[in-house]
Amino acid sequence: MKLGISTYSLHKAFSSGELTITEVIDYIASIGAEHAEIVPLGFSLTENPQLIEEIKEAARRGGIELSNYAIGANFAGLTGEAYENEIARVKREVDACASLGIKLMRHDVASSKDLSIGNFLTELPRLAEACQEIADYAKKYGITTSVENHGYFIQHSDRVQALVQAVGRDNFRTTLDVGNFLCADENPVAAVRNNITYASMVHVKDFYTRPSYRYPGEGWFKSSGGNYLRGAIVGQGDIDMPEVLRIVKESGYDGYISIEFEGMEECKAGTKMGFNYVQKLWAEL
Repeated sequence: MKLGISTYSLHKAFSSGELTITEVIDYIASIGAEHAEIVPLGFSLTENPQLIEEIKEAARRGGIELSNYAIGANFAGLTGEAYENEIARVKREVDACASLGIKLMRHDVASSKDLSIGNFLTELPRLAEACQEIADYAKKYGITTSVENHGYFIQHSDRVQALVQAVGRDNFRTTLDVGNFLCADENPVAAVRNNITYASMVHVKDFYTRPSYRYPGEGWFKSSGGNYLRGAIVGQGDIDMPEVLRIVKESGYDGYISIEFEGMEECKAGTKMGFNYVQKLWAEL
C-alpha cells in the first residue's frame, strides 16, 4: 500500500490563492506522503498544458509519485452530438493523464435529478458504452479508468458494480471512496466489503452524520435520503474507520490510498491529521 493525498483535500488553500498547485504538491510531499492524486478543480490541464510539466517537476522535487487523475464527466441524458462531445472531452483528459505519466484515471459518469433505479437501468447501456469507448482509448496508454461512487446517481455499491460489469473491460474498475457511500445512505462497512475487489484506487474520507429529523445547523448537506452529513478529519467522524481499513487490508488491496479531506477545519492541518491517523492505524491492523 502507498499512502498519499488528493490535491482536492487542499482545495481551500488553492482556491484562496494561499497555495499554487505545485505548492500543494510540495506540501503533500512535506508531510511524508508517498503520492499525490491530481484533481484539476479550479485549473485545467487540457487548457493549460504547461502545468503538466510543472506538476511533474514538483512531484520529482518532492520524491513522490503521481497516482491518479480524477475528473468530472456526465453522459446521462445526452444524445447525439452532445454525447459524442462529452466522450471526446474525456478522451482529451486521458491524453493529459498520459502526459502526467499516471496510469489510473477516474472520470465521473452520470448525474441526474431522477435517482430512481428505473432511471438508472434505462441509462445504464449508454453509460456503459461511453465508459467502454473511453477505456478502450485509455488502454493504448496502459491507463486503467474507473468510476467513483460519487454524485448520488451512481453512488450505491450495487450500482457501481452493475456499471463495472456492464462495461466489461479489464481496465475499467472503481475508485472506491469509503465515505461517499453515506451520501446514498449505505453503510460504509458493508459497501466497502461489497466493492473492494473492484477497486483500482481507494479514497479515505470521513463524515459526521445526523438523522434527517435532527437538524444540526449550518455547514451540513443532505444525503439522497435526507440525512445530514458534514466532512470530518479522517478518524474523527462517525465512520467505523478501523473496520473499513481492516476490510481493505485483509482484501489484499495493495495499491494507492488517498486521503480526502473536506471538513470545516483548516485544510492543511485537517489533511495532515487524517494522513497521520491512517498511517498509524494501517500499521497496527
